[in-house]
Amino acid sequence: MIEAVMLWNEPNNRSHWDFEIDPEWRTYAAMVRLAGDAVKSENARLPRVLGGISPIDPRFIGNMRDQGALEHVDVVAVHGFPLDWNHWQIHEWPDKLADIQAVTSKPVWVTEVGVSTFGAEEVQEFGLRRSAELLTGRVDRIHWYSLYDLPRAWPATTRHREAEGSSYYRHFYMGLIKEDGAPKRALRHFGEFTPALGICQWFHFEDHRLASAVGWLRELGVKHLRTGLSWADSFRPGAEAWFDRQMKALEGFEVTLTYCFTPEHRGVSPYHTSPPQQIEEFAEFCATMTRRYAPG
Repeated sequence: MIEAVMLWNEPNNRSHWDFEIDPEWRTYAAMVRLAGDAVKSENARLPRVLGGISPIDPRFIGNMRDQGALEHVDVVAVHGFPLDWNHWQIHEWPDKLADIQAVTSKPVWVTEVGVSTFGAEEVQEFGLRRSAELLTGRVDRIHWYSLYDLPRAWPATTRHREAEGSSYYRHFYMGLIKEDGAPKRALRHFGEFTPALGICQWFHFEDHRLASAVGWLRELGVKHLRTGLSWADSFRPGAEAWFDRQMKALEGFEVTLTYCFTPEHRGVSPYHTSPPQQIEEFAEFCATMTRRYAPG
């Protein structure tokens, strides 16, 4: 069921990796080299994906290439939200892919693409159809972000806060389904684009939405799913049981499994975006999860 593993999420986005601590991404590159080898030692056939980048920046991929990190992964990935956060227009998707393909021969996946309903559901409806038109056939994997709106009681994983205005609030409107379970306009069209379009859906620790999400994914004809296992959550009581329950529920899908989030007590700074004090500990987490859920 595990078709690939991803090493971190959006490492060039300060909401997910503190590059003030690691300004040239030397720690991140070293961590990818070590973790990539750790995964390969457990399953040599399992594709390893560099953490999907946001913004789409060929200079970052060039940096990873020059530091030798790309030699330890099989795929690079990009995330794009041109109708919400990016400073480019939706019709530029082919150009953005070409920019990355110009600096690496690795396959490029789109592991997050989405449109919020912050302004209107019709915007997401248009964005879904146009994104599918522009991306289908150009890359091997496309993961729409996301199935569910983020519950308003949960914080968004971002450096933006209420003072940033709509940049923050848009995080809560990215789903095809509202927090109360009501479908949005775009949901009725999503099945037209599966299985070419997959879904990216993050599940929080002991997430109450897991069972209903599986039901919706099956109904929509989704084959490819991207989600994550949190290194930080692995230190919670009951973490192993939750990981097992989550992965059992997702049997039947081809899963890209993202390993990320630094435990506060293991970071250079006490925050989940911090580079770890010891990159070997992240590599061991990657090896352990691969051994458990995607053994060679």
